[in-house]
Amino acid sequence: MTASRTPPANDFVRWVEEKSDAVMADLADKFPPATSGPEAIHAETFTQRIEEVLLGHEAPDDALLEELAALEDAPPLSDEELARQALESGGGDADPATPE
Repeated sequence: MTASRTPPANDFVRWVEEKSDAVMADLADKFPPATSGPEAIHAETFTQRIEEVLLGHEAPDDALLEELAALEDAPPLSDEELARQALESGGGDADPATPE
């Protein structure tokens, strides 16, 4: 295409955003977030995520509250332990040879 026939980039971006908004609105109508009951727990994890509780999509369940209480009561990790864990972790590329 020649430059005269190519639409300006901002027109294309606006068109993509309009289409994306329309699809997201359609999906939101078909699949509203569950706010209670077993369907509120995501099937891909079968455990409650803290993000869903903080965003108000779910009420905290007993398992999450127990986990948070256990974390609250856990002793702090030493700098040496944190360094050891960081060196053992593969990081984003899962390669322990290149710790993050």
